[in-house]
Amino acid sequence: MHAPASAPASASTSACTSDSGSADAPGSAPTQAELLDFARRTAADAELIASLPLDPEGRTWVRLDGPGGSEAWLIGWPPGTGTGWHDHADSVGAFVIAAGELRENSLAARLPTDGWRTLELTDGVDRARRLPAGQGRSFGRHHVHEVLNTSADRHAVSVHAYHPPLPQIRRYSRTGQVLRLEQVEHPEAWQ
Repeated sequence: MHAPASAPASASTSACTSDSGSADAPGSAPTQAELLDFARRTAADAELIASLPLDPEGRTWVRLDGPGGSEAWLIGWPPGTGTGWHDHADSVGAFVIAAGELRENSLAARLPTDGWRTLELTDGVDRARRLPAGQGRSFGRHHVHEVLNTSADRHAVSVHAYHPPLPQIRRYSRTGQVLRLEQVEHPEAWQ
């Protein structure tokens, strides 16, 4: 966590922001577009972005209140850090880069949700995106990806939002075209 865009690697502090988007009505779940809009507006909040403590070695994060009961995170990425391959189970999400640049590697394939430990991926499923400050994306359920700060000398900062709040994160290892489920994390591991 992306923190949870993936669960974060080291904790920092907690803070909250409020959002007055249309998804705040009781019982309404925010759409991917609303999560992306929230992430964009939050990433443009220079004061909030500057308040995130940056660690030279490990990711730092601050938990935010997202729209419509979603879970949101402000994450600092030191040079050379990343999430590893993972998904967000049944949650949809979005993230936007506030500073620096991140790379997202993802799979353009629908994977089975349960009952497997190893999958052989077909050719042509890999996608890669470079996302500079101001850019972002949304994604649906079971989206498998990894997010990386490939810079050798510059931190990146990003905003992530998920709905429903992350029930779990499945972590994978990858060797060539073989994807292997390694671990299932639950919220208590990153909150």
